[in-house]
Parts: sequence; C-alpha cells; structure tokens
Amino acid sequence: MLIIGIAGGTGCGKTTVVNQIVNELPENEVCVISQDSYYKDTSHLSYDERVQINFDHPQSIDFDLLGEHLSALRKGETIAQPVYSFVEHNRTSETVSTKPSKVMIVEGILILTNPKIRDMFDIKIYVHTDSDERLIRRLKRDIAERGRDMEEVLDRYQNTLKPMHQQFIDPTKEYADLIIPNNTYNNVAVDIVRTIIKERLV
Repeated sequence: MLIIGIAGGTGCGKTTVVNQIVNELPENEVCVISQDSYYKDTSHLSYDERVQINFDHPQSIDFDLLGEHLSALRKGETIAQPVYSFVEHNRTSETVSTKPSKVMIVEGILILTNPKIRDMFDIKIYVHTDSDERLIRRLKRDIAERGRDMEEVLDRYQNTLKPMHQQFIDPTKEYADLIIPNNTYNNVAVDIVRTIIKERLV
C-alpha cells in the first residue's frame, strides 16, 4: 500500500490535484480520505459553542483516530470512516465503510502538522497557492456549498484562517517531498506524481 499525504492552505486546490491524480488510476486501486472527516466529535457542545471552535487549529482534528484508521488500512482491514457535517459543525451518526486500496490519498490542510501521521505517508505533497486566490476560492465555496454568508467567511478568514495558516500550515512545506504551485493547473507536477505512483504499483 502506498499512502500519500496532500496538504496546503484552505482553497489551495488540493481537491483538484487529488482528482487529477485519481482520474488516471484504476478506480479499484485508489481511495481518498479527507482530514475533514476527522474533526473531533463535539456533540457535547451546543451549536453556538461549536460555531466558535477554531477548526483550523491542529487540536480540532482527531489525529489519534486517523492514525488508527491508517494503521488498520495498511494491515488490510476495513475502517468505518466518520462523516462530518459542515452545516452542523459536528460529526453525523453515519460512517462510511472504507476498504484498503493499493493507493490511499489523505488530503487536508493540517495533515502534515502531526508527526505521527506525517511519518505514515510514503509521499508528502504540499499544494501552494497565492493567498488572494485562496481567499476567493474559499468565499465562493463556503457561500455556495456550506451555507455561509460573506461576512461570516471574511470574519473567519481574518481571525482564524489566516493566522492559523501562517502559524501551522505554511511551515509544513518543509516536510513536503514535492511542492506543487497551483495558481493554475499544474499538469507537469501532477504527471510526475502519477508516474511515481504507477512505478510503485508495478
């Protein structure tokens, strides 16, 4: 099994890079796990309290569970991956049965901040995008897909996203085996990643 970690700031285009890689691989040989599924369970808090959580801080992620799941997958075991609701700011009662694949891609803004998780990755990738471009993408996504309004998105960006990016996320570039500039589609970098994967799968 090949486990690939793909990190980068919010709105950097991680999902686009992941999709470009996945689209060229056989469907039954690759599986994607999102860090977002592993936000800590906050059922003990009220909705108003959950809204105040800093979801861009490493402490918001259940890295212990993610580590257990990656270890289980590497052993050939099936896991029950949590399902997270961005509307409720909490895990749902549902899970997704996830089977091991030859290639496991783990994507998320904070996945390279945790040494234990970082050491489980065979390949570490950081997607780098200009901060203005990331903000624009975040605005469009959160308003269209997550029911946020512009003021809420901008307030969260200014008070949590930007400082957390500078403190925790951007420094993880130093751990990356490959940094992909992604202000536009970077087909060359993605082709390199696909080539590495195909060589490992032989």
